[in-house]
Amino acid sequence: MCDKQTQSIRNAATLAVAAVVLIGFAGAGTAAVAASQDGTAEVRVAHMSPDAPAVDVLVDGDAVLEGVEFGAVSDYLELEAGDHEVVIQTSENETVVFEDTITVEADTSYTVAAAGEVSQDTFAPQIYVDDPEHPSEENASVRLVHVSPDAGPVDVTVESTGAVLYDNATFPNATEYVTVPAGDYTLEVRPATEGNDGEVLTTFDVTVEGASTYSAFAAGYLAPDEAAADTPFDLIVAQDTGGNQTTMNATAPVAA
Repeated sequence: MCDKQTQSIRNAATLAVAAVVLIGFAGAGTAAVAASQDGTAEVRVAHMSPDAPAVDVLVDGDAVLEGVEFGAVSDYLELEAGDHEVVIQTSENETVVFEDTITVEADTSYTVAAAGEVSQDTFAPQIYVDDPEHPSEENASVRLVHVSPDAGPVDVTVESTGAVLYDNATFPNATEYVTVPAGDYTLEVRPATEGNDGEVLTTFDVTVEGASTYSAFAAGYLAPDEAAADTPFDLIVAQDTGGNQTTMNATAPVAA
């Protein structure tokens, strides 16, 4: 088993970063959400494609963000329901990689993650509806979003008790929310097995607060030396009910 590292704090991206993955919302051929012309939608995004370059974003003709890097997670952005013209271009040479109209629906909250690999033509935005049951003051609600392209199916267990939090989580899907007592946890990531007892690949420490909901993005490469980019495995934990995003860096993984 690897040694555990304590969590490090990564600043949340600005609200405008939401445009980055909204671009992919339409551009990857995903069916756009039906438009409602009254009200607003809440959208937050995560740049989780480990070999994608930094990008600049223009929305409705205005430059809203420059140099968006892997690992950025936004707060929720309120957008008017309906259509928005979006352009995305590489930061290095301003090559346009997407230009289209996106459509969002009112009264719906989304997390949209840019996942997959540009080098393998598997890049695609993944859209998750954020609709957890709000826990009590003593509990937290957490889901796992598997966006690590080389991790394979995984189980996640609690080191101190052996309890299974997530069983056979697969790329690029999000699990159901799991309610746990608020507090500190050391979690173990394992290759998925029938008995949830595969060799521990890596561990990480997480603290969750009562009456809060979270999405934990398992991102990057378990084997970066063999991958298209040197982007090691991270757990990026975003608080769904507000507050700052926090990144827990996983330790160097042990091959399964």
